Amino acid sequence: MSLRDHLIARIDADGPLSVADYMAECLLNPKYGYYTTRDPLGAAGDFITAPEISQMFGEMLGLSLAQSWLDQGAPAPFTLAELGPGRGTLMADLLRATKSVPGFHQAAQIILVEASPTLQAKQQLALSGYPVQWQDTVDLLPDQPLWLVANEFFDALPIRQFLREDKQWREKRIGRKQGELTFGLGPLTAQPALNHRLADTDDGDLVEICEAATPIIALIAQRLARHGGAALIVDYGDWRALGDTLQALRGHEFADALTDPGQLDLTAHVDFEALALTARAAGCAYSRVTPQGIFLDRLGITTRAQTLAASLSGSDLDSLIGAHQRLTHPQEMGNLFKVLGLYPDQAIPPPGLNA
Repeated sequence: MSLRDHLIARIDADGPLSVADYMAECLLNPKYGYYTTRDPLGAAGDFITAPEISQMFGEMLGLSLAQSWLDQGAPAPFTLAELGPGRGTLMADLLRATKSVPGFHQAAQIILVEASPTLQAKQQLALSGYPVQWQDTVDLLPDQPLWLVANEFFDALPIRQFLREDKQWREKRIGRKQGELTFGLGPLTAQPALNHRLADTDDGDLVEICEAATPIIALIAQRLARHGGAALIVDYGDWRALGDTLQALRGHEFADALTDPGQLDLTAHVDFEALALTARAAGCAYSRVTPQGIFLDRLGITTRAQTLAASLSGSDLDSLIGAHQRLTHPQEMGNLFKVLGLYPDQAIPPPGLNA
């Protein structure tokens, strides 16, 4: 049986699936899920993330977190965590960049929140020289000061999609027609969670919500409010989501999200407003949402690139210049990706961000 067969059997038994249910099955099904069965990263995978483009990305994030730790009095011990850490590249670069920060490594309890056994194995190789622990979920992080990074984590969480009709909504759902998976619409209903979107939407507009993000952000914010720390959330999206942003990737090319379930990477743009307001409700402050290029530039990525370039030539130098441009240029990742910082009310934002 394939995942497609499993989904059709589930639809036949229980009716059409929400987009969130479909995404959860495609990405995390224990037997057929995209993330549970493969390493999707890099040139041989389906997409490439910023840490895989250049070491400079993880270095800049590491320096921001380390300075934030110093600004808050260098508490010890503390949790240094990453959500969805891929191959462990970002954490490895972060740790290398912070090795000279007095006391930082000695105080850090390094924890990776990762559900994929395949990726856990990759992370273990990348971080073999460090005392790393793994947890499946955020709620298992220690109850102590927390410095956390999440790069392209929230975009992979399942979303629900709603189409506005007058002052009510129809949920976009996935059923089957003549043996094929197809999109459709559920019945017209009120959606109290979307009441605040009636002012900025019109009939026919589509709005996405990510219910899975709420408890994760709330737990992080509660830790920060109670014990101190900071979180850097880097992802593509904007302050407020509008429109259909569900996308599928295969071999670095866009694909049909309903074709070959379990074989494609499925993501959606992050609604940073929803994350920030959830954090605020949990007692935590948040920074302005800042384009990735501006954030990295404030942290000194151009100076770092110049330092690295001094010892390079030929194709290696060209690769470094290309990586710097890809990470920072507004027409590439520099503006598409945004950074949100979370921190206690009494603290200042992590370096690179403004209140």
